[in-house]
Amino acid sequence: MGVGKTTIGRLLAQQLSMEFVDTDREIEQRTGVSITLIFDIEGEAGFRDRESGMLRELTARENVVVATGGGAVLREENRQLLRSTGVVVYLHASVDLQYERTRHSKNRPLLQNGARREILEALMAEREPLYRQEADITVEIERQPAAAVARELVEKVGEL
Repeated sequence: MGVGKTTIGRLLAQQLSMEFVDTDREIEQRTGVSITLIFDIEGEAGFRDRESGMLRELTARENVVVATGGGAVLREENRQLLRSTGVVVYLHASVDLQYERTRHSKNRPLLQNGARREILEALMAEREPLYRQEADITVEIERQPAAAVARELVEKVGEL
């Protein structure tokens, strides 16, 4: 959360002449409501069902860079889809940087109820092992400009 998946993904797609899709934005566009409202009405489980459906659709496409929500790796179905259909990139940032980038956001449902830093730490503890397990490429993004990260990814993807 707050690592720059959308910004970096869009730049990467441009450099690779591919389509770019952010799963959260696509869900919002199709439903006509915010992710926050989906969480409020359907809960996290309802949102995760929508996210899994979106991933099934997007991973069936070719020549697309997909930015997933940070929790997509929680479901085995999603991890199987991602690892079987393309290159999986993990953009790693410290909890300090994530906190700095998300501390004023009102659009992150998981951070709305409680101490943000502690929530980010708990999310990192739960998700990071899954990210590292599934990633073909891991990039430490700490304070790097998004364009530099995208260039690094182009090189690393080319090496695979």
